[in-house]
Amino acid sequence: MAIIGVDEAGKGPVIGSMFVVAARVRAQEDIPDHVLDSKKLTPERREYIAQELMGLEFFSRGVEEVGIEEIDLPSSNMNVLTAEAHARAISRVVEEGDCIYLDAADVNPERFAERVLKGIDVEVEIISEHKADMNYPIVSAASILAKVIRDAHIIDLTETYGNVGSGYPSDAITRQFLEKYINDNGSLPDCARRSWKTSKDLLAKTGQKSIEDWR
Repeated sequence: MAIIGVDEAGKGPVIGSMFVVAARVRAQEDIPDHVLDSKKLTPERREYIAQELMGLEFFSRGVEEVGIEEIDLPSSNMNVLTAEAHARAISRVVEEGDCIYLDAADVNPERFAERVLKGIDVEVEIISEHKADMNYPIVSAASILAKVIRDAHIIDLTETYGNVGSGYPSDAITRQFLEKYINDNGSLPDCARRSWKTSKDLLAKTGQKSIEDWR
C-alpha cells in the first residue's frame, strides 16, 4: 500500500490546457520537508523541487492533459472534466489498497470524491478536502509537478504566439494578447478557450462572432 496525491493546474485560464498530476510514494515521510503548495514557490523553486521529486526512490507519477477541444465541448462541465482527469491520472499509477488524497476541485468534496472513484477500477481509500495542497505533502508534490508542466506548456505557446502572459483572465497581458490577435486575425487563436466568458467578451468587443453564434 502507498499514498497518492492529486492536483491540477490550469483549470481557470482562458488559454491552454489543464494538467492533472497523480504523485505516488510509500508514505508522507518520503516527501522532503521543503515541499510546499506550489503557489508559495517561485517558478525556479518549483522546477528544482520537481526534479528532486522525480529522483526519489519509489516515486511515480501519472499525468493527464485536458485539451481545449474537450473543454470547449457544449456538453462539458469543468468539475466533471476535472474529476475524470483525476481518475485517469490516478489509474496510471494506482495499486489496490492505496490511499488517495485529493485537492477537491468542487464546492462539495464528497461529490468530487465520488466522481473520481467512478473512474478507478481498484479498491482504494479516498480523502477529498479543500486546501489539501496546503495540508498534505503528497498533494503539495502533485501541485508542484502540475504547475511545472503547465508552465512548460505556456512557454511552448509563447514560442508559437509571442507573449501570452499567464493565460489567466485577470492577466492584462493575456487579455491584450487575445484582443490584438482578434483584431489582427478576425478570430481567437487556437490556444484560447472559446467557451470562456473572457473570449466571448473580447469577440463581442471587436464585433467578431464566436463559434456558438454561427450555429
